[in-house]
Amino acid sequence: MADTDPDELERRIARTRAELARTVDAIADRVSPKRVAERTVADVKTRAGHFVASVGDALGVTPRPVDHADDPDQVWKDERPELAPVLIGVGAVLVVTAAVMLWRRRRRR
Repeated sequence: MADTDPDELERRIARTRAELARTVDAIADRVSPKRVAERTVADVKTRAGHFVASVGDALGVTPRPVDHADDPDQVWKDERPELAPVLIGVGAVLVVTAAVMLWRRRRRR
């Protein structure tokens, strides 16, 4: 071994221990249940925001920020979105899903 200076070896060992401690802390932070839950919640919020925006685009509704001081009756004062097609679509999906579930249940008997 070319470096036999004990002080240099101790510095290397201390540096390696510090790097290892940082690595272990980073791994523990990444896999901790709290952090996993936080990342999952953030991901769900992002996906929900994209979904709401795409539904708004499909309905032709442009979102605008709502101030908490706004009167609830006046939020849709300018233009009220047409919800009938959305509700009809949701109802149709529910009916079809229920029919498929009943059909599968009867087939198993």
